[in-house]
Amino acid sequence: MFGNYLIGLREGLEASLVVCILIAYLVKTGRRDALKPIWTGIGVAIAIALGFGCALEFGSQELTFEAQEALGGSLSIVAVGLVTWMVFWMRRTARHLKSELHGKLDAALAMGTGALVATAFLAVGREGLETALFVWASVHAASDGTPRPLIGVALGLATAVLLGWLFYRGALKINLAKFFTWTGGMLVVVAAGVLAYGVHDLQEADWIPGLRNLAFDISGTIPPDSWYGTLLKGVLNFQPDPTVLQVTVWALYLVPTLAIFLAPVGFPSGKGKVKVPDEQGSRGSQPTKAS
Repeated sequence: MFGNYLIGLREGLEASLVVCILIAYLVKTGRRDALKPIWTGIGVAIAIALGFGCALEFGSQELTFEAQEALGGSLSIVAVGLVTWMVFWMRRTARHLKSELHGKLDAALAMGTGALVATAFLAVGREGLETALFVWASVHAASDGTPRPLIGVALGLATAVLLGWLFYRGALKINLAKFFTWTGGMLVVVAAGVLAYGVHDLQEADWIPGLRNLAFDISGTIPPDSWYGTLLKGVLNFQPDPTVLQVTVWALYLVPTLAIFLAPVGFPSGKGKVKVPDEQGSRGSQPTKAS
């Protein structure tokens, strides 16, 4: 459940920050008339992301077991690739995300309503589709027949929305560079588990050999149906009886990816800190006369 909470929080916060920056910029520049097209684009992006997630879930139920495993394994690998690219991209661009969005919004304002809708849709839609795919893959990998994975995702998204609102009101300041570094690192660990489970799905679909070639089997020590077995599976997608290929792929992905991701990138002092001002802005601050 924690792993799915982390996915919802990490992915949801990116989208929340984008919305926060777009809305705050329009309010600050006196362009409240452009808020409706922005919210329209955001709403369309959310609807498409939800529809994509539903299509993955309900569409896969009509397939045979082998086809379900093949689809789940393939999409899990695609999701890991996307989320890996995303965490590296966000760590690199966190310093200038605000100015980048402002530039796109200025261009859209000059082009009209349709461009505003498209800007908001593209800014949020990419995050939404990535989130839907990775959440589906992670829930598919960690599913234990209970709604806990989905509850974890929902709580993470709710926390992200709350943090986004606090950013907008100017009530919260954190170092986004550090935040995205540490949550991104934890997400890489979760992604490694999803990747290993995806490989297992492909083995069960008979696309990849080695399903019976186990690296180890500690099911007697850590029963999958025990509370700690369920916890490890929910957080790390841990499997007590992985195949040799699963362990190999997990290690080959996790070790170099995490080492590269956590390597210093030299964020300048203060550049990673983002504070979105409230609607009053600088209008509430006036110079006083010396007595």
